[in-house]
Amino acid sequence: MSAATPAIHIGTEAAVREEICVTGASLYQRGYTVGSAGNISARLDDGWLITPTDACLGHLDPAQIAKVDLAGDAISGGRPSKTLALHRSVYDRNQEARGIVHTHSTHLVALTLSGVWNESDVLPPITPYYVMKVGHIPLIRYERPGDPRVAQRIAELAQSVRGVLLERLGPVVWERSVSQASYALEELEETARLWLMSNPRPAPLDAHALDELRTVFGARW
Repeated sequence: MSAATPAIHIGTEAAVREEICVTGASLYQRGYTVGSAGNISARLDDGWLITPTDACLGHLDPAQIAKVDLAGDAISGGRPSKTLALHRSVYDRNQEARGIVHTHSTHLVALTLSGVWNESDVLPPITPYYVMKVGHIPLIRYERPGDPRVAQRIAELAQSVRGVLLERLGPVVWERSVSQASYALEELEETARLWLMSNPRPAPLDAHALDELRTVFGARW
């Protein structure tokens, strides 16, 4: 399967392991993540899969993807990422979520350093696909990586948005599959890039345009 077109959705555990690896390689090759930063997880009927701690998303081995059972115990693969509690906070609150992607994407981290649009919406609705594919993304103020307060805050938001932006750390995005979460994250990063490179800043879509996107496409804005 081409790394540019990860299209596996819910399926066998082997297929989901492959989807995680294909998605990780695609993100890494295009600079959405570097080194051993970032992590990916997926919900299974009998637990979760998550990338191993300190693994490079560009060089994942399907057999080494960590599996965690419903009790939270690691049962196979490498040592689970230290962000496991954060991922579980989403899965526990949002039953539709089947995949989560977290990266330290350059433009989104830069956005938190230079200043987000506002804390409820880190970016304004400047393109129709941002509105349709991403929607509202709130800012989570900085806490050290793995701080349980971050997982608690994300749990409170898990049903109402598709993702959050962690200050100085990057986006966490969830969707119905790992691939779909990746697509939304990419749209989010691209919108941040457009926003940061525009001078003067573009005006948001107006109320009529937003209402049309809600009516025609079911956009959540």
